[in-house]
Amino acid sequence: MSKKPVTIKEIARVLHISASTVSRALNDHPSIGQPTRLKVKRLAQELNYERNQTAVFFQKGKTYTLGVILPELSEAFFSSAISAIEDTAYKRNYTVLLAQSHDDEQKEKQLVEKMKNHRVDGLLVSVAKTTSSFEHFDRLSQYNIPVVFFDRIPPIQNIHYVASNMITGTIEAVNYLLKRGHRAIGMINGPATLHASSERREGYICAMMKNRLKFDPSLVVTCDLTEQSTITAFDELLSSRRKVTAVVTFNDYVSLYALKHVRNLHLNKEIEFVSYANLPLIKYMDSTPIASVEQFPYQQGQKAAEILLDLLSSKGRERGEQQAFYQVTIESQLIENEKQQLS
Repeated sequence: MSKKPVTIKEIARVLHISASTVSRALNDHPSIGQPTRLKVKRLAQELNYERNQTAVFFQKGKTYTLGVILPELSEAFFSSAISAIEDTAYKRNYTVLLAQSHDDEQKEKQLVEKMKNHRVDGLLVSVAKTTSSFEHFDRLSQYNIPVVFFDRIPPIQNIHYVASNMITGTIEAVNYLLKRGHRAIGMINGPATLHASSERREGYICAMMKNRLKFDPSLVVTCDLTEQSTITAFDELLSSRRKVTAVVTFNDYVSLYALKHVRNLHLNKEIEFVSYANLPLIKYMDSTPIASVEQFPYQQGQKAAEILLDLLSSKGRERGEQQAFYQVTIESQLIENEKQQLS
């Protein structure tokens, strides 16, 4: 049978002093003399006394816990971001509570509610691809729980966020393909609900216009990021009156799905792909995109965590003052595939 934890009252009873004196002694309060402090701490150690963290949190009004909600931890991008968040949080003595929405809006809403009930001090979020309304995040302000979005940010005003510049990244990707002689360049974009999808489309159009090429809407198709949806989107590109010779895809996974389909159609030597994320696994594969836009997930996670911790330590927040919104954009970078460089 497990032994009950020792309490402050038990220490006080043994030493014939008040529980408040024991508490102050354990916390090195200046009102308690050195002899009493040493006596209390010595007995606490002998009895294996451990502080009641719940009581400490209640007293300080903090749990020293950061909540994180992201789509899929299995994706290398988010794994890297989580590593950065944990590294940053632990340096400030915070614990990370992690949850996955699995790209489902209703699941995301449930997780936000659970994070609130677990009394996290703040929340870091990369929104699900199906999320179309964001009131569940707005409600957290009633409980003084700040939210910082990263990577997948909602298309709303007055939020804290860290994101990669997808407009300049897309311009760089399209320019790269143009320099390789391509003119009929397609795009397999992500769901319209994602702000990053509109940024990719904007970058694509901008690159075409800067190069004095007419924008053809039929060359931009969308998918829900699954393999079957990617195949459907690619077949739609092939049905265009123009013969596509290169494609920019929403991310490396979509690119790999499309490449597999291309091989099945025996078109693998006719079409080149550029994608986003620059996943580590790409370098170990035979059939890959020729280049990928690096979005720096570790830096995104690190900066988002730093912003959230700054918000939580702000004296203005404790007074209920309105805080300026942190909106950080990290420049992306096109990385050419090593195999491509060697060829």
